[in-house]
Amino acid sequence: MPETKQTILILCGGGPAPGINSVISSVTKAFLKDGFRVIGAHEGFKALFSKTPQLKEMDFFHADRIFSRGGSTLIMSRFKPKGEKLNTKLFLENNVKLLVTIGGDDTASTANKISSKLKEENIFIANIHVPKTIDNDLPLPDRNPTFGFHSAKDEGVRIGNTTYEDARTSRHWFVMSSMGRSAGHLAFGIATSCHFPMLIIPEMFDKTAITFDKVIALIISSIIKRKIKGINYGVAIVSEGIFHHMPQPELNKIKVNFTYDDHGHPELGNVSKSHILNMLLQAKLKELNIHVKSRPIEIGYELRCCRPIGFDLTLCTLLGMGVKKLYDQGISSCMVTANSRGEVSPLYLSDMESEDGKIKPRLVNMKSEFARLCFQNLDYLSESDYDNTKTYIKDPAIYDFKKILNN
Repeated sequence: MPETKQTILILCGGGPAPGINSVISSVTKAFLKDGFRVIGAHEGFKALFSKTPQLKEMDFFHADRIFSRGGSTLIMSRFKPKGEKLNTKLFLENNVKLLVTIGGDDTASTANKISSKLKEENIFIANIHVPKTIDNDLPLPDRNPTFGFHSAKDEGVRIGNTTYEDARTSRHWFVMSSMGRSAGHLAFGIATSCHFPMLIIPEMFDKTAITFDKVIALIISSIIKRKIKGINYGVAIVSEGIFHHMPQPELNKIKVNFTYDDHGHPELGNVSKSHILNMLLQAKLKELNIHVKSRPIEIGYELRCCRPIGFDLTLCTLLGMGVKKLYDQGISSCMVTANSRGEVSPLYLSDMESEDGKIKPRLVNMKSEFARLCFQNLDYLSESDYDNTKTYIKDPAIYDFKKILNN
């Protein structure tokens, strides 16, 4: 009986991001070229704990076809094992030598645990992880972006520019919400690329608690400042992370029945954040007798499966080939990363973890010159505007950008 080919097993965890297919394609081509068999597992880690896993045989033609497509040719899942029995037959019968996982840090951690569990049963496989998130909040070396971020941002900018054109054409405002649970990179990137007059991200609130009143006050600050300048339109973008960072009593005020994930965080994808903020804005504007028409725009799932742009196609190619490089070097239980010079290196979870064993998200650096310049050039009220605001509000200090943020 002929010996079974050495096999590479690929799976994807978490949610989609532009470039997943590009990584799968690049990994597949690199290993096929060296005579390996490559198979993909549908439904992420769920396949490894199923007696009848759904597998996809990968060949050159399929890999070539999917390279520049959005989405994932392998069905994704957020499944996380909780005591289920691992299907060791899957690894033995297919002669699996390497498990390649694509996902966030949680996916990487689960892959390490599975590799250790297999080792206890004398099944030795390598595992290499390709880090992915459109939120760009993984602390990669050299502040390099996670793959998919720039493509998602590019799609967000396309939507943002169209929205801003509508605001100019119709002479009204839009309240836009964008993805970004822990960090505001997407909202920041979209706002600065579209020249929005107001940008609100969690990182701004480093000196004060996030409340709905403050968020709405910031938007109104921009609306009034533009009215003073004779500009009767605009877009305010708010990162969904403000909901994630708000204390529970604040969330209770809006009387929305959030569902919560296993970590106790509100499942923001189930609720339209822009609609909530726009209704609060409309109520406050009516109270102030300021006549402004505003509309909500939600930027969420539209970004996750768009086609990857050239930047991510190049990055994903490098990461895919980097998996092969690290495997050939005998390196395992790590993430593959690439720096700004295009050099591939391993990154271990322990390199990213803080003393409490958790990985702190990479935030927008509010002290960077780029951030300072961008926030300086937003439209909002300051003390020099107070005399000009009397037509609209009695107490301009309430809507003073710096006073709202206590800086």
